[in-house]
Amino acid sequence: MTHPPRITDESVLTRWMSMEIGRINEGVVRDRKTLSQLLTEETPGATTKKGEPYFFDRHAIAVLGKRLPDELQARLRLPILFFISPDVPDSCWCADSAAFEAFIILEEISRLRTMQEGKFWLSRVIVYAIMRKYPTTVQLVMGI
Repeated sequence: MTHPPRITDESVLTRWMSMEIGRINEGVVRDRKTLSQLLTEETPGATTKKGEPYFFDRHAIAVLGKRLPDELQARLRLPILFFISPDVPDSCWCADSAAFEAFIILEEISRLRTMQEGKFWLSRVIVYAIMRKYPTTVQLVMGI
């Protein structure tokens, strides 16, 4: 006779965590738009994975439009996604080279910082500060 897995079994916990993280990530934008696209929209917005509208802060978009070159505006997709993993509690990573360039131009990160293996890492404190400075332009994506 087989018994159902116990709630304390790692596979049960992992499945449960995956479902909960999936729910958390429903608010992440599904189809990101370029900054240049958003600058042309009267009400800059996108759609989340759950299908709900996501509106960008018009002032934050305008600031980025003024400070970033046209070529970068055409490549920078918003919101910028940073991935959080419980394995690395104090940092998160982004695999977007256009975002990396933008943060250097905006002087949010040092020119000495580099991308490695297609990613750059920032402390969560820096990411939270960027999120406060440019609301709605950055989202955090949870992972296991």
